[in-house]
Amino acid sequence: MKSYRKELWFNVPGRRAFINITPQVEECLGESGVEEGLVLVNAMHITASVFINDDESGLHQDYETWLEQLAPHEPISRYHHNKTGEDNADAHIKRQVMGREVVVAITRGQLDFGPWEQIFYGEFDGGRRKRVLVKIIGE
Repeated sequence: MKSYRKELWFNVPGRRAFINITPQVEECLGESGVEEGLVLVNAMHITASVFINDDESGLHQDYETWLEQLAPHEPISRYHHNKTGEDNADAHIKRQVMGREVVVAITRGQLDFGPWEQIFYGEFDGGRRKRVLVKIIGE
């Protein structure tokens, strides 16, 4: 069995963004040489997410609106976590909703997606470097 590990680094200048990372994950898959197996992609920061969905700007805006309604950033005083001097409690909640990681099957050297599926990095507290782990195992 083969094993491959790589960290992808991101520095989103704004507070929030959704970035399609499918091309980077496909590049990792090519580097791994795995033809049949699994790829795990996970955000290694507790205010960021990795998820699978459609790469459609309207959907991304709907996510942004819905998440901000669910856990608004302001006023920061509404969250107990922010009493520690932080201002990112909303980002922790948004990450919890959107998820930590995805696992995708690898078949014949390709990500085995359904129609329209893509892998996204969701940033909810940007302005500094953060990483995503890509771990591939298989034959």
